[in-house]
Amino acid sequence: MARRIAIAGFQHETNTFSPLPTVWEDFRDPGAWPGLTRGAAILDTFAGTNIPIAGFVGAAGADELVPLLWAAAEPAGTVTRDAFDRITGEIVAGIEGAGPLDAVYLDLHGAMVTEGYDDGEAEVLARVRAVVGPDLPVAVSLDLHGNMSRAFFERASCVTIYRTYPHLDMAETGARAYRLLCDLLDRGAPFAKAWRQLDYLIPLPSQSTMHAPCDRLYGMVPGLEGAGVSSLDFVIGFPPADIPDVGASVFAYGTDRHAVDAAAEAMLRALGAAEPDFRDPLVPAREAVREAMRIAARAEAPVVIADPQDNPGAGGVGDTTGVLRALLEAGATGAALSMFWDPATARAAHDAGQGAGIAVSLGGFDPATGGPPLPVRAVVEMLSDGIFPFTGPMYGGSTADIGPSACLRLIHDRADIRVVVGSNRCQNADRALFAAFGIDPRAQRILAVKSAMHFMGDYAPIAAKVLFAKAPGANPCPIADIPYTRLRPGIRMRPGRGVFGGA
Repeated sequence: MARRIAIAGFQHETNTFSPLPTVWEDFRDPGAWPGLTRGAAILDTFAGTNIPIAGFVGAAGADELVPLLWAAAEPAGTVTRDAFDRITGEIVAGIEGAGPLDAVYLDLHGAMVTEGYDDGEAEVLARVRAVVGPDLPVAVSLDLHGNMSRAFFERASCVTIYRTYPHLDMAETGARAYRLLCDLLDRGAPFAKAWRQLDYLIPLPSQSTMHAPCDRLYGMVPGLEGAGVSSLDFVIGFPPADIPDVGASVFAYGTDRHAVDAAAEAMLRALGAAEPDFRDPLVPAREAVREAMRIAARAEAPVVIADPQDNPGAGGVGDTTGVLRALLEAGATGAALSMFWDPATARAAHDAGQGAGIAVSLGGFDPATGGPPLPVRAVVEMLSDGIFPFTGPMYGGSTADIGPSACLRLIHDRADIRVVVGSNRCQNADRALFAAFGIDPRAQRILAVKSAMHFMGDYAPIAAKVLFAKAPGANPCPIADIPYTRLRPGIRMRPGRGVFGGA
């Protein structure tokens, strides 16, 4: 028998150290993500994309879906009360007006912090529960980088979580949410469920499932399911959030209380045992550039330098100049950087026109996290409206909108560097952020990307080497560098040491 399921999405990854607040307009016009979408348009807008709600819809078959609203914004600082209340209010009103429902599905992130709520997702569920009551099944899918509270766990009926970083399985996670919800509805009674919280924080650059130990840890997950355990997942945490519940936690659901508890404990033990294996791969930017130039001199493929501490996909501004300065100082040639968030420079390039020379000051929006600005002279090599299709494995099927943008070839006595400059913040997780500006990524000696890890899905296959540079930015990656004040007592600040609140 067909079920009637209301579906909605509200995603934000909040970096509480970011100097950029997240306001309503950021959800309405998010740039790299689809804009705020309402009603039946959700079914068409997300079809074929690697986004959880698309996977849920694709798996739903003959069930009647009631699409309400989907909204996301580029990661940044705390979500304003106005934005949170408007979006959550519209979702709740939609559920209220939807008529009889068998269930609700929510495509959430897991690391949203708002004005007034450390766990934004828990508050979304509280408001939904106030309308649907305690018993209606509410299924949720989450990003791998969630910071979850017990309140969230108690309010959700079942949860599925990405198992890859880079997030190549977002749509599949939505499909798993549908299948798990169907199991719950067929059961006709709540799942036995278990939640466990890890006692140490894991640095972002060591969380990739392409490398040890996360490849091994996430590889364990399917083997812990079955025999009374319908689903097991874990969030690994999003460290740049100064809240008590930051960090990893395990979710398990099933029909056998003992088996569910045992599976959650087994995953927690494995995470605990892996603590010594987490390593911070960052090296100083100047050292990374020197190494990249050394390798590029004899390689037939580009060397990729990541700038993770200025990753817009983790709340970085996207305009810090540390890696670019290092490339210029070293006299790097055959190098390209994408993308640099600087609306004023993009506007100056458009005003000057293609082929013109301009003198501008790049970046420096927030001197505390990445200034000062870098004065440069450049030739405007190409102009764009910033709208083009993504082509990589993570964002493929979606359309970029980075606003008025340009490719600048910097004028320098030794270096040969091209910089893509845009008007809307966007991390570089897709080669299209070079190719759309006439830059063939495969033909460069050095590619610099403002991203922490998502770029690996599209760039690792073409890279002679990938290096992670340490340069200033609003996304501090080494846990010891993050100025926490509100963590829960006793949690270890980095693998193996540094207990918060301890001597």
